[in-house]
Amino acid sequence: MIGVFDSGFGGLVVLREFLRLLPQYDYLYLGDNARIPYGTRSDRVVVRFTEQAVDFLFRLGCHLIILACHTASAKALRTIQQRYLPVHYPRYRVLGVTIPTVEEALARSRRKRIGVIATEGTVASRSFELELRKLEPAVEVVQQACPLLVPLIEAGEQDWEGTALILERYLQPLKKAEVDTLILGCTHYSILSGQIKALMGDEVEIICSGQVTAVKLVDYLARHPEIESLLSRDGSRRYLTTDLTPRFQALASLFMGQPVDSEVVEL
Repeated sequence: MIGVFDSGFGGLVVLREFLRLLPQYDYLYLGDNARIPYGTRSDRVVVRFTEQAVDFLFRLGCHLIILACHTASAKALRTIQQRYLPVHYPRYRVLGVTIPTVEEALARSRRKRIGVIATEGTVASRSFELELRKLEPAVEVVQQACPLLVPLIEAGEQDWEGTALILERYLQPLKKAEVDTLILGCTHYSILSGQIKALMGDEVEIICSGQVTAVKLVDYLARHPEIESLLSRDGSRRYLTTDLTPRFQALASLFMGQPVDSEVVEL
């Protein structure tokens, strides 16, 4: 199976894009909703939580795992790829959403003036800025932490008038900096992409990691037949969560665009 891991619900947006482009594969989604949010936690804790999730998914039969959480991608992916996989699962792979998103942002940016909105943890890690500068040293990067957006989305308040006011406040520094491309550095934010686009204007490119990562995954599997050949193709989908509540069911359906039947698991 292809495993998709997120600290909560946002990774379902990524999975939805995978299902659109690669519906033939079997997918296993895991949301660590009992320990959300990851964005305010230390690097050490995020690495530990992510390793537990990766190990859990591998033991259930996944051969390829996508970290659909930007915080996990920023704080844990490199450690898992360089230290954890070679020792425990050398034939398997773990990929993230940050690199594909950065590559797409640079490709679509006209003046290499790129904005990033993300959780406090992702902004503090400077992961987007560092990856952008690796590929384009002259790029200008303007980051903005948006700590209120995830709680608002998870409370189902994305259409509340107060959310629009908060968005306007967060986006103002980016508009003032005249960025020409804006990375939505948290998977939750795709729920607000329409409002963000309206506030930033048509001339600003909006980069949603779910869409970008799905396209990149198609290319990755074409270039890595040794991984692709390990993947089963029965079109099955299974949804796991570490904490099942009525709110989870409602939000999972919102992120997936359809009802989701979830199972509770212990990591």
